[in-house]
Amino acid sequence: MTRNPQRYRGGGTPVAGDVTDPAALRRALDGARAAYYLVHSLDSADFEQRDARAARNFARAAADAGVEQIVYLGGLGADADQLSAHLRSRREVEQLLAGTGVPVTVLRCAVVVGAGGISWELTRQLVSHLPMMITPKWTKTRTQPIALDDVVRYLVGVLDRPEAYGRTFEIGGPDVLRYVDMLARVALLRGKRIPMIDVPLLTPRLSSAWLALVTDVDLRTARNLIDSMRNEVIVRDRSIEQIVPGRPLGYDEAVRRALGLPDE
Repeated sequence: MTRNPQRYRGGGTPVAGDVTDPAALRRALDGARAAYYLVHSLDSADFEQRDARAARNFARAAADAGVEQIVYLGGLGADADQLSAHLRSRREVEQLLAGTGVPVTVLRCAVVVGAGGISWELTRQLVSHLPMMITPKWTKTRTQPIALDDVVRYLVGVLDRPEAYGRTFEIGGPDVLRYVDMLARVALLRGKRIPMIDVPLLTPRLSSAWLALVTDVDLRTARNLIDSMRNEVIVRDRSIEQIVPGRPLGYDEAVRRALGLPDE
């Protein structure tokens, strides 16, 4: 589903739709048995309100269309932690999607290593553009990246599985890494060594301005992402393996695939 189906060049058949337009959603979902919800609005100042309205619209349209399952890709993070606005919004979307009675399957993940993942694009561009790296406090937070191939495998694997209806699963690769470790490993795989300069007192506001300057990620998105990077996002529950078995790719292999590098 896309606002501009005439410009779409990917797989499948494009259908016109817009999560801000309830009528367009009803047309797009007509005849659908299941729907994937992969929408976030990090580039806007009011992204929490926008995402909430979009999720309500989608949930109503899905119920009206008789959809039997919604699959949502959300974010990792312990509910007991003081979650960032970004992660709180993802939790709210989970609840809103289930608000009209359509069974929802939630997959929570951290950094997706592959084309289109904003956190991955930040990592790739920082390694490509910089001769050295400053490492604020947030770069020491632990995360559990996952290969795009594995995200797709899990998304497809829970489809039409009644035992996954109404459940939340955590997905991630086998490696738990700090963001600074991820940067260093990408550099090494590309044959580079980037000196790291520890600057723990660099504020999130300054960090986001710096990221917006040296990458093509806009300032608002960078700020919202960095705000989330204070939260440790690692897998605590591997129950997904009971429904979608198989060992996920390690970080280095995920990076090689994302960059089109040859296997070792």
